[in-house]
Amino acid sequence: MDKDSSHNHSLHSSSSSSNRLKRLLNSDHYTSPSKSLCSDRFIPCRSTSKFSLFDIPPPSKKETSTAYNSLLRTALFGPNAPVTPDKPSSGNIFRYKTETRQNMHTLSPFLVHDDDLRHDTNYSYTPVAKPNRKIPKSPFKVLDAPALQDDFYLNLVDWSSQDVMAVGLGSCIYLWNASNSKVTTLCDLGIDDYVCSVEWAHHGTYIAVGTSKGKVKIWDASQCKTVRTMEGHRLRVGALAWSSSILSSGGRDKSIFQRDIRAKDNFISKMSGHKSEICGLKWSYDNRELASGGNDNKLLVWNQHSTQPVLKYCDHTAAVKAIAWSPHANGLLASGGGTADRCIRFWNTTTDSRLSCMDTGSQVCNLVWSKNVNELVSTHGYSQNQIVVWKYPSMSKLTTLMGHTYRVLYLAISPDGQTIVTGAGDETLRFWNVFPSQKSQNTDREIGAFSHGRTTIR
Repeated sequence: MDKDSSHNHSLHSSSSSSNRLKRLLNSDHYTSPSKSLCSDRFIPCRSTSKFSLFDIPPPSKKETSTAYNSLLRTALFGPNAPVTPDKPSSGNIFRYKTETRQNMHTLSPFLVHDDDLRHDTNYSYTPVAKPNRKIPKSPFKVLDAPALQDDFYLNLVDWSSQDVMAVGLGSCIYLWNASNSKVTTLCDLGIDDYVCSVEWAHHGTYIAVGTSKGKVKIWDASQCKTVRTMEGHRLRVGALAWSSSILSSGGRDKSIFQRDIRAKDNFISKMSGHKSEICGLKWSYDNRELASGGNDNKLLVWNQHSTQPVLKYCDHTAAVKAIAWSPHANGLLASGGGTADRCIRFWNTTTDSRLSCMDTGSQVCNLVWSKNVNELVSTHGYSQNQIVVWKYPSMSKLTTLMGHTYRVLYLAISPDGQTIVTGAGDETLRFWNVFPSQKSQNTDREIGAFSHGRTTIR
């Protein structure tokens, strides 16, 4: 290299160094001639970002794709956001942390029920499995009930709103007070008559009694005296159901009578539709519909003023004794068939539609719906004599309770909705804690009391 070239190169290097120094000293005022002025961007931590709020799938290996970046940029900054060139990623630096996707409802400060969410078509619903509630397998109390009849067509046990259980044993009715376990005798029909059904009024201390002679007697249990006796049926009265001041009675004579205990007449209307003995009667919770089941395998639905059924369901292939209205949904009715049927069927009486059917494998004797949770209990006869707690609407079994040696023909639920009592031809009444309380539905611990004991009802 010649001297001039070396000298020029030295001057150029010196000049470049000087310019670089000036840029550093005056960096606030220097503008690059080749780059536009851009301020630094704040890069937030993505570990707590809620991409599900924008219905954006959590990023994975595709985080560098143009389509994903475009969608993310539009969702976060709008359609007019400036576009910056993509840069190759360097290892795991600034890599998004994949998180479990959540929907908008889980972030809401307001409680949203699962049933409401299932009908929302604007989001993806993923049910969260909850541990099954621990239901005691043994009854916490057993009462001996001598002469409790093994007759499918009778209804001999009921539990009042005043926490008093009534049971018909032969010609007598006994009352068991749940608060103090005291037993009293309400009445004795005599040697030529016997109790076929008992049913407490929804409120107060009145109890209706159906007899083998076709009479219906109203008793005031607080005073142990008869209020009145009503006739009409020619044969035994095996089914009773209250609707405020109206009492419905079903008999072996195939007829149903509507009775107003305030009126002087024995009944205000007679309803005909069944071709065999009435063995099940239940009013809906709003007192607008009466469901009746008979030995003719029919399930009929009546309204407040009809003398003919407004709905007829003929799907069962055996007698229909087990009937239960849901307290959680208007018009939702469950029914169970006898030995040749063994099915629990669900109906929507509002839309007159058949909903579902579950083959239980045994004669269905009784049904009762929980007031506290969307579950129901069924009791069974031939051939397993089991008690089953079901989750509705999935009809998954929460537990199966065994203990009775005869078919479990009788079933009633306590006023707090937590305890059921079952009766069978083995002449025992067994008390089971199956449902949680209305206020605290704790699924992590066992429910109910464990005061084991065995006494006699009389």
